[in-house]
Formats: sequence, structure tokens, C-alpha cells
Amino acid sequence: MKLKTVTLGCKVNQYETEYLREGLLGIGYEDASEQSPADLCIINTCTVTSEGDSKSRQIIRRMARENPASKIVVMGCYATRAPEEVASLPNVTEVLTDKRELPDLLGRFGVTDVPTGISGFGRRHRAYVKVQDGCMLRCSFCIIPHVRPQLTSRPMQHILEEVRRLVDNGYREVVLTGIHLGHYGVDGNRNLPKDQWTRLSHLVRAIADLPGDFRVRLSSIEATEVTRDLIATMQDYGDKVCPHMHISMQSGSDSVLRRMRRRWGSRRFIDRCGMLKEKLDQPAITTDIIVGFPGETDTEFAETCDVARQVGFSKIHIFPFSARRGTPAADMAGQLPKKVKQQRRRELAKLETELRDEYFSSLLGKRLRVLVESPMKDRPGYSVGTSCRYAPVEVPKDLAACGEFVDVVAGKVQDGHIQRR
Repeated sequence: MKLKTVTLGCKVNQYETEYLREGLLGIGYEDASEQSPADLCIINTCTVTSEGDSKSRQIIRRMARENPASKIVVMGCYATRAPEEVASLPNVTEVLTDKRELPDLLGRFGVTDVPTGISGFGRRHRAYVKVQDGCMLRCSFCIIPHVRPQLTSRPMQHILEEVRRLVDNGYREVVLTGIHLGHYGVDGNRNLPKDQWTRLSHLVRAIADLPGDFRVRLSSIEATEVTRDLIATMQDYGDKVCPHMHISMQSGSDSVLRRMRRRWGSRRFIDRCGMLKEKLDQPAITTDIIVGFPGETDTEFAETCDVARQVGFSKIHIFPFSARRGTPAADMAGQLPKKVKQQRRRELAKLETELRDEYFSSLLGKRLRVLVESPMKDRPGYSVGTSCRYAPVEVPKDLAACGEFVDVVAGKVQDGHIQRR
């Protein structure tokens, strides 16, 4: 039996697809080559934007054309939001609307020893580890709390066993991910006294205590969850926990943040980033920013740029606002024209390049631990890897093979990469 998988969207989706794939390979399925037809196709969809819905439909139809005898199982946030729409598409035999049913799905396909986690992550050299699902927030632009509303944290023991397997199988970096990563443990804490709560910092500490030559990186987190306990854990395990945080900002304008229904203002965000910089050695701080939110004025956009400068982000994921049907922001007055959003995107991208190069330049002369990941197509004899501080670093191939760590001294910043001294 031949299998094909396609994943759209976030790191959590990528993990969940790998979980199903690994379970099916364990009972005799084989990955189909791109050219050969599959008996089973699993498509993990995204619904963050309307474009995500459209792309999901296109892929389902394409997989049905290219694999006419296949059964197609569709899961993911678009499948949860519009199951009847998905079920009407060609060759779709099952629509999974709740990710908590993944073990049951494997059982229906004949997996008797249902795994509690994964042991590999395809051909990647870093592995994503899902630790949490669900979001309780109600940001005015986001549909995700409507399709993943239930907070669920994985048992810590399952996570630790999974990380052990991944490290034993050669993975040198694990990236902890969740729909709301900072809420790890919250669902299990409700009926316990506060001194018995499990928090994200406890999980990170337990993972860092595991033996082996590996490191752990946190994916996206909210500013209010950059706690003193979490920073202290990163300090105590500086050799295992990457000095990098992706702290989602969305806007640096207090008035826009209120319209977004975010839980803090720009001052608190700046303070949390300042606390991180004070305690850690030159940490990388990356973020997400939406430009062109309904009603965003030139002044409000300028406020966002100003906060970005104050923080000194090393990378900014920039998203022109896209009205998502079913969210309050889609019906707000003051929807901005596409050309305004694109212009602001260009301006912020220019600022991002300046801030990135400033941060990378601050690392010159510093020893960086790099996970070598892939050969460079435009520079023969070199590979590119990711440093602990999330900077891409060019490394001579004879220093280390892909999938290995190498320590290099940063010598030069060139075209968004750091080159070795």
C-alpha cells in the first residue's frame, strides 16, 4: 500500500502529519514517489486565511486527479471549519474534524499499537515536538480558537520519551510547538494548588536534563508568557536551550492592539523583551507583525516601526492583513486598500533587513553553535546551517556533515547570512 501526505500551515500541522505517517509506515504502508500513484492520501489543511482554504481545495482536487484510485483523508483546521464542503470534494473518504481523534484514525486503519509520539521527522535535521493544542484567546483577526478551542497538554512523560527517541535517532534540535505554547500545562492545573502547577518552564527544564548532544528551541510564544521562571531555565541550561524566542507582537500601536483584542500594550512587550536581553547573552528575538489592520493610520504604522527598532528584532514575519470570514476584524470599518498594505509591507521589510543585519553584526567575533542542514546551491563546497541564535551560517562542507553540530566564529555578514571567520 502506497501513501502520500501533504501538509499546509503551521508546525503543529507538520507534526500531526508525521505522527500519522509514522503510524501507517509501521503497519506496512510505503511512501509513494512523486510520479507513482498512492492508495491513500492524507492532506492536512490550513484555514488561517481564505487563501489557505483555497489552496487546500486545490491540493485535494490535484491529489484526486493524480491518484484516481486513492482514498483521501482530510484533516486540519479547514476540515474542522467546513467539513461538509471538504467531504464533497473528489475522492474524500473521511474528514477528521478533531485532532484529538488521530489515535482513533490510526486504529481504523489497523494500527493496533498506537504510538504516543514520533521517532523521526522525515529528511529534516530538526524535529518539531507538539506539546500542546488549543487556544482560548479571542484575537479579533484569528479564526484558530474557533477550530481548535480545547486546551490539551500532552503528558510530560510522553514528550520526554519522544525527545529521547528523536535524539537517539540522530536529531540534534527539537522545536517545542503548540497552538498556544505558553499555555502548556494550563488545562491540568485548574484543580491544583498553585505550588503544584506544571508550566512550560518545568517542561523545558525536564527536556534539558535529558542526556545527549542536542538542543531545544521554543516556537512562538506570547509576551506575557516570557516569565522569569522560563528565562531562568534558559539561563541555567544555556548549553541546551537556544537563546532565541519568537514573541508574537502583531502591532506596536496600542490603539491597533486594542482593536486586535490583544492582552497587552506595547510597553509591556518592550519590557518583556528587555528582561530577556538583560538575563541572556545576546538573545535573538523574532516576531510576527500584521500590517494594514482595519483603520491602521500612518501614525499607528509608524508606532509599530518604532517598537520594532526599540526591540531590535532579528527577523520579522510580515503579514498584510487578510480579512478572515467569521472573525470580528473582517467586519470592521476602515478596511485598507491592497496597495496601502503592500506599501507598508515593503517599508517594514526594509526595516527588518536593517535590524537583522544590525543584530547579525553584533554577533561578529562570537562563537556560534551551528546545526548544519543543507548544501548551498550558489556556493559550492559550502553548507548552510542554523545557529543557536537562529542566524543562518555558511560552513565549509569539510567541517561537518549535514545533521551535525559545528562551532564557528562569526566573521562577516553577507546577504542575510553569517560567514565564518
